[in-house]
Amino acid sequence: MNIFQLGLVCLYVLAFCKVARCQAEKAERFLCTAIPIGADSCPIPPDQMQTSSAQEEELRNTVMQLRETILQQKETIVNHLATIKELTSKLTLCESASEVASSWRKNKLDTMDDVPRDPNDTVYILGKTMQSLKDRLENLEQQQMRANVSGASFPNELRDLLQRRLGDLESQLLKKVNELEEEKSQLYNETATHRAQTENTLSALMNRIKELEKGNTGFRSPENFKLSLPLRTNYLFGRVKKSLPEMYAFSVCMWLKSTSTHGIGTPFSYGVPGQANEIVLIEWSNNPIELLINDKVARLPLSLNDGRWHHICVTWTTRDGLWEAYQDGQRVGSGENLAPWHPIKPDGVIILGQEQDIVGGRFDATQAFVGEMSHFNIWDRVLRPQDVLGIANCTNYMPGNVVAWSDSDVEVFGGATKAPAELCEDRLFSS
Repeated sequence: MNIFQLGLVCLYVLAFCKVARCQAEKAERFLCTAIPIGADSCPIPPDQMQTSSAQEEELRNTVMQLRETILQQKETIVNHLATIKELTSKLTLCESASEVASSWRKNKLDTMDDVPRDPNDTVYILGKTMQSLKDRLENLEQQQMRANVSGASFPNELRDLLQRRLGDLESQLLKKVNELEEEKSQLYNETATHRAQTENTLSALMNRIKELEKGNTGFRSPENFKLSLPLRTNYLFGRVKKSLPEMYAFSVCMWLKSTSTHGIGTPFSYGVPGQANEIVLIEWSNNPIELLINDKVARLPLSLNDGRWHHICVTWTTRDGLWEAYQDGQRVGSGENLAPWHPIKPDGVIILGQEQDIVGGRFDATQAFVGEMSHFNIWDRVLRPQDVLGIANCTNYMPGNVVAWSDSDVEVFGGATKAPAELCEDRLFSS
């Protein structure tokens, strides 16, 4: 029963009391008289008319005051309910924002080790505060509902307390939201800085990788360098990263410079599983320079130990095992029956400066190359004499179509070095 219903009851009680009093005054006798519709059922004597009018006016004023009071209290209750509803809506928005921020912060904490998981974290405190505020609002709503049921009006103290609590709640919510926004902004700045540092590091690594892939080590171009093997050891050598396909002919050309008086050693060797001497160019001890194919030997009329740069080429074809040797662009020798009809096997290892006893290793220091070399190129065909001459006199540079001399494709080991060298400077390399 609300306050308005209580007022109506009071009106009914007062009317009943008036009728009872009227009947009590006339208890001496009872008369049955027909009363017209709308007429007063209990006529009032003239001497009491004035007194009844005053009491009726007082009663009417009391009822009006009570009705105004009921309406004011009802309006106050409606206002309080609207305020509570608005605060509940704000709480819901704040809880949603805290959940989003918590999720975002969790992802941040999972991906960044530099942000500690603190149980006194602002988001954690905000969550606890939200729950406390929610409980307090629920208590206030329950008090409001009980007040509506009982029809009692809120005392001034309770209303003031409610307003103060609502003000405090709103202040606390605004403060926590501001703190959350500041922390979110700080975390975003830290993330942006970390991301920028990571991107800079990755960019530097990518640039370095590109430089290495291009062979950019200070040479004017990837092919303008020389390989130096100054000592006769079994650990100085270079290795070509690429291998050979199956071939039925080849041409191998290079620039060489050596001062060794007991053979220049092994400028290069190519070994495959089951045959370490698949292709070898070697000069050791007092023997002439030899070309080995599948362990078959052909002696080449080359002379390279005068301390000057020389351009040499050797060609071979499996058809009848025909071979040719060139020095400084001129053919100095040829022959046949060198491993005829034997195809060069693929997927082997090319070593510069050492002869292989097993694929890729077991070198012998007495067979090591001592000197410098450059522009080691391999083709899968026999070059024409004019092609060889053009390469040797620097009028027609032709990189190999199987192996091309490039800084990025040559690795050095054991103290072997790579240094800049310009192709055909004064026709030949200078020392």
